[in-house]
Amino acid sequence: RTYQVCNVFDSSQNNWLLTTFIDRRGAQRIYVEIRFTVRDCSSIPNVPGSCKETFNLYYYETDSVIATKGSAFWMEAPYLKVDTIAADESFSQVDFGGRLMKVNTEVRSFGPLSKNGFYLAFQDYGACMSLLSVRVFYKKCPSVVQNFAIFPETMTGAESTSLVIARGICIPNSEEVDVPIKLYCNGDGEWMV
Repeated sequence: RTYQVCNVFDSSQNNWLLTTFIDRRGAQRIYVEIRFTVRDCSSIPNVPGSCKETFNLYYYETDSVIATKGSAFWMEAPYLKVDTIAADESFSQVDFGGRLMKVNTEVRSFGPLSKNGFYLAFQDYGACMSLLSVRVFYKKCPSVVQNFAIFPETMTGAESTSLVIARGICIPNSEEVDVPIKLYCNGDGEWMV
């Protein structure tokens, strides 16, 4: 499904798109990959100064599902702003006539998270844009056998620079000698010694 908006001739736009509740599954840091197109405001004839080429990404952390179809949840909840998203490339009417769409891909992250889940919200305030896809994910270090020890799958930390300590368990027919067996899971989901 694609979501589009292009109310560039109406001033004071404040359009919101809200996701359903997303379970964080124990992750402390969440990544959001957004694929979208934006039309170049200068390519729209007679457009007032209200035309924008950016939109905002927000999140709201909660322990339960609280939004319903009939609620004005997006106007009431204290959302936290992740970032203002700008297109690296925009398209003009000439591009559109030739069906040449310039698709942008941006990735943002937020955390630390501690509640059961969250909502994402996208706020348009005067752009001519299409939201093509949103991918929400987290990173983790896979279970691994290293140096005669088994290390469990480990979630990355709350910050992209966090190191999470994972304790290893000796494989059969081996034993721990003096120092605890451990590896560090970095923010990219890679093991470090």
